[in-house]
Amino acid sequence: MLEIELANRQSTHRFDADRLISAAQMIVADEGIEQAVTSIAVVDDVTIHELNRRYLGHDYPTDVLSFPFERSANHLEGEVIVSAETAAAAAPRYGWSVEDELLLYVIHGTLHLLGYEDGTIEARDLMRSRECHYLGRFGLAPRYQESAEGSAGADQQKQGGGPL
Repeated sequence: MLEIELANRQSTHRFDADRLISAAQMIVADEGIEQAVTSIAVVDDVTIHELNRRYLGHDYPTDVLSFPFERSANHLEGEVIVSAETAAAAAPRYGWSVEDELLLYVIHGTLHLLGYEDGTIEARDLMRSRECHYLGRFGLAPRYQESAEGSAGADQQKQGGGPL
């Protein structure tokens, strides 16, 4: 059984909650997980900034946070938190909607729950290929653009049209 819930903890941006939930369900199922209890929280920048500071020691807002609680070969528990404000700021730069940017964040965060990482070039390339695969299932393609600037000292380069 795949139990994925969504909590909207912001009031500024509208989005299709069912689309975000279906993306997470699709990824979890495709990656071989038979039992999952996960949640997605859509928040504002103030909230994600506080969570980023409290749990990761980073004093800035970010696009997506993933908190895996338990994972085995066929079981997953965790939470993905995405910022609607960050998505709204990033989406116009990459020529797509806030909803599409949020979808990318949920895909990225769910992949992190499943153990995918992006701290090295090789790992990032693998994660991006999975993101492209899942975005393609929604008729989308990411608009990655490397820049030399990280996000407030992040240890990796910011992806255009996507999460860190």
